[in-house]
Amino acid sequence: MRGCHAGGAAAARPRPRGLDAAPSIAFRTDSVSGATAPHAADLHEVVVRWPSRGDPARVRYAVAVSVPGPAPSVPGPEPADTPAIRAIAGSGVPFSVIRTARPHGPEESARLQGIELGSLLRTIVVRRGADDYVFVLVPAGRRFDWPKLRAHLGVTRLSLPDQEEAKAATGYERGAITPFGASHAWPVVADASIAGLPRVAIGGGAHGVNLHLAAADLVVALAAEVADVTVAEDGPAG
Repeated sequence: MRGCHAGGAAAARPRPRGLDAAPSIAFRTDSVSGATAPHAADLHEVVVRWPSRGDPARVRYAVAVSVPGPAPSVPGPEPADTPAIRAIAGSGVPFSVIRTARPHGPEESARLQGIELGSLLRTIVVRRGADDYVFVLVPAGRRFDWPKLRAHLGVTRLSLPDQEEAKAATGYERGAITPFGASHAWPVVADASIAGLPRVAIGGGAHGVNLHLAAADLVVALAAEVADVTVAEDGPAG
């Protein structure tokens, strides 16, 4: 349904009964013709959608209203292609790309992707020296153990870079870091707990972009070392 194209925003419709979920709002300009305005850019369309209570992925009710003025600047969708996707495509291993809304935590991310929490891998960048880093792949619900990691790497000191340093070392911003397509091919250590998993998820180089593949293929594609370097998150601190 559309509101009028005249010189003010259309009157708001009452919220339909039974829709207690928060609506989503999107701005569109490509569906607005210039038939009733001198220029198409003089109008933009606001689309409000309410999800179904039983299935948030389904739209139960939607209203589209054309209002004067250009559409406001809003964050665009995640890129269709990333360095990570290009890198894994060139590796020859089978994989799939799963895109979701930007999650607010590992539990939500696993739910949106339809995988077990322990199959969701975080990529942590660890500094082991000046301009020398390691990617550590840690399943959700676990954390890397400093003594185990130091022993595996044969060093006595490790540290975590700050956000700016991590981006300089990998080419990715925090929250989107992955070994695939990183600006430098730092060594990769994958925790032994992922061995044998038929499917794991790792970041695809942008928020909400994920790569799914078998753990064995992940190890091959990244030439990763597999070692016991983590403990359960509720385990003793290292």
